[in-house]
Amino acid sequence: MLKQRIITALILLPIALAGFFLLQGGDFALFIGCVVTLGAWEWARLAGLMAQPMRIAYAAVVAAALMLLYLLPELAPWVLGAAVIWWGLATWLVLTYPRSSELWSSAACRLLIGLLVLLPAWQGLVLLKHWPLGNFLILSVMVLVWSADIGAYFSGRAFGKRKLAPHVSPGKSWEGVYGGLGVSLLIALGVGLVRDWSIGQLLLGLLGAVVVVMASVVGDLTESMFKRREGIKDSSNLLPGHGGVLDRIDSLTAAIPMFAVLLWAAEWGVM
Repeated sequence: MLKQRIITALILLPIALAGFFLLQGGDFALFIGCVVTLGAWEWARLAGLMAQPMRIAYAAVVAAALMLLYLLPELAPWVLGAAVIWWGLATWLVLTYPRSSELWSSAACRLLIGLLVLLPAWQGLVLLKHWPLGNFLILSVMVLVWSADIGAYFSGRAFGKRKLAPHVSPGKSWEGVYGGLGVSLLIALGVGLVRDWSIGQLLLGLLGAVVVVMASVVGDLTESMFKRREGIKDSSNLLPGHGGVLDRIDSLTAAIPMFAVLLWAAEWGVM
């Protein structure tokens, strides 16, 4: 399994890095759109659609929606606003699972939720890419999420006692969350000092890092909640040794739109 994970990572990493940081404009939107469309195909399974034609049809609907958003960039505020509302609601759904599953048990509801998970993530990345600091901003949100994941893993293993969401993901603990958050805040502090932020900017940056990291936790738990509802471990086996596309981007689907909204509101993204 470890060998398989390493081989897959060695193949995918250069492709991902080139796609995220070398492509521009429509090429970048198309690259991210392909990733999101694969995620949509996986989400259809989480929504209870097992037949391949139905899963492919849902992925096609998502691809068409992405094309519409690309052609109508004025819809971006509405898409990101919907994401803020959805991830706030998702937090409550995760904390009250399994009782909350009664509210979203229908396939139609879960398919709609898939749109709220996937479309804003694409929209957020496309928006970040268009800003002058685009590549830096995309790298920043990824580093925040990845460092939080790494910190949470080690602090959870060392100190984890209080379960974060035992009915959703029994292995995660509050101690892990605190550890991951601490690592991310240290990185954000370092970036602020290097870039010579003012005290006010630094405080806002740290507060924003907290919001983004906590959103990433909710994104991870939300996919876990849907997988647990369907009784599956991975969203697919597209990535040998790593599960599916959604398993790799679940945290980012929540973190990216929140990051974009915060930067947009603070007018930092265009500086």
